[in-house]
Amino acid sequence: MKIKIAADTTYKYLQVFNGIFELTDKELLVLSHLVDHSTTTNLCSAKNKKIVADKLGIQDYSTLNNYVKRLKDKGAILSTADGYKLTPVLESTTEIQIVR
Repeated sequence: MKIKIAADTTYKYLQVFNGIFELTDKELLVLSHLVDHSTTTNLCSAKNKKIVADKLGIQDYSTLNNYVKRLKDKGAILSTADGYKLTPVLESTTEIQIVR
């Protein structure tokens, strides 16, 4: 049996996997914006954090470092030599199968 879940936004897509990562609503929001606005291989570049801070009304974009740390600690993003990337489970090209 196949079940299709309509996830027409990045936020909704990430919510599908939130049982694994246990992110707060704000962490999901920050992560979805980081994904949506990233233009480089580094999901958490200074430029991307500034854009996301502006979108979310956060005065100091370096405040996002707290969210980046929490996202890393919970396994939603991974540290790389170039910065940070989305964990492979959350990449939109990943096919998930649930078996019993």
